[in-house]
Parts: sequence; C-alpha cells; structure tokens
Amino acid sequence: MRSDNRLSRMLHVLLHMAQHDGPVTSDVIAHMLGTNPVVVRRTMAGLRDEGYVRSEKGHGGGWVLARKLEQISLFDVYRALGEPPVFALGLSDDHPHCLVEQAVNAGLEDALRDARALLMQRFAKLTLADVASDVEHRATIHLGPIAPRGFDGET
Repeated sequence: MRSDNRLSRMLHVLLHMAQHDGPVTSDVIAHMLGTNPVVVRRTMAGLRDEGYVRSEKGHGGGWVLARKLEQISLFDVYRALGEPPVFALGLSDDHPHCLVEQAVNAGLEDALRDARALLMQRFAKLTLADVASDVEHRATIHLGPIAPRGFDGET
C-alpha cells in the first residue's frame, strides 16, 4: 500500500513559506515538491478554506500564511487535508460471519482507534512553530548560528 505523504509535504511547504518574504507561487511550490501546480492549488485550497493560508492574485501574487506558526498545529493541517488515513492496517471482511474474524477485527479496531486518538492528541499539541524551532536548531548544528532563508531548491 502506498503511503500518503501529503501531511509531511504540506508541513514542509508551510515552513518554507514562513521563511520566505512575500507570496510563493504554486509553480515554485510545485517545483519544490516535484509535482504539478494544479495539485498544489488543489491541496492549498483546503488550507485556505480553513484560514491557514491565503492566496494573493495578480503579478507578484501567490500563497502566504494567514496565521502565525504558533497558531497552526499539525492537527489543523491534517484536518485541512481531509484527515487522510494514518494507518495502512485494515480489517478483514472476507468472512463476516466467522467468530474469529469478528474477534480479531474488534481487537484491532479498538487498538487502532486508541492509537489514532493518541496520535491526534500529539498532533494537536505540536505547532508549526515547534517544528520551525527544530529546523533552526538543526541549522545551527549543521550550518552555524545563521540559517538560510527562503527557497533554495532544497527540500
């Protein structure tokens, strides 16, 4: 099963946007992610609808953050992306009348529900500012006290 990396990719984009002065076009974001600008616009639309980004039209326009990093949690972005599945595990429904399958599914369903709830609690506590702080820490370790800003093609 293919993993859904939209959350990771959008968090990446939002953190780059925070470092960039001014709007960032869908073309620039698409180039950074190795995808099509239409995909970027479609994905960013969910974030825009929730008030995390806004689009500026016209020459020099593009996407900008509509809130401070401290005001956006990982859970917020996850929800804006349509709450994609967090686990690749699924329940079997090949033999719905089998008591063993029913018991296995019940146990798995309870465990997966609890694990998802715990993950969502963690997502809700972790803000983009927290992740940005980690980026700064890593940049200091690798590059010294001054971190690069903006889009440099590195993802």
